[in-house]
Amino acid sequence: MTTPIQAEILKRVADVFDKHVPFHNLLGLEIKRYDINGVEVVVNMKPELIGNIHQQILHGGVTATILDVVGGLTAFAGLVASGEDWSIEELQQRLQTLGTIDMRVDYLRPGRGVTFTGTGSVIRAGNRVSVCRMELHNEQGTHIAFGTGTYMVG
Repeated sequence: MTTPIQAEILKRVADVFDKHVPFHNLLGLEIKRYDINGVEVVVNMKPELIGNIHQQILHGGVTATILDVVGGLTAFAGLVASGEDWSIEELQQRLQTLGTIDMRVDYLRPGRGVTFTGTGSVIRAGNRVSVCRMELHNEQGTHIAFGTGTYMVG
């Protein structure tokens, strides 16, 4: 069960990632769902995101970026879910240190599609470091890529 403080901080985090990160805006990244149970990030294909002009497929860097954003959001949600006694101030301080330590991307198929959705799950939620698994699918459910990321959360 999500507490009001948990819901409020995740709403604030989603707002920052969704509206205030210029690179995310450039990509057209949109957070469709974000709660302690998971995240869903969507990017719609546009000509600026093509990495292979001959095949008209999503650039691998865009794929990696979507997975990284999903991983960071997932890691932070795992931290928020780990304790019900967090204050908003404590969590806002921890958000300032959120960062990627390491990430691996496995490209499974070419990034063909109209809409790409990234989702994530926590493998290990720690007090300082969390590990997540991220997936990217197109609108037909085709698994484009997956990643594993290690994130600093405090």
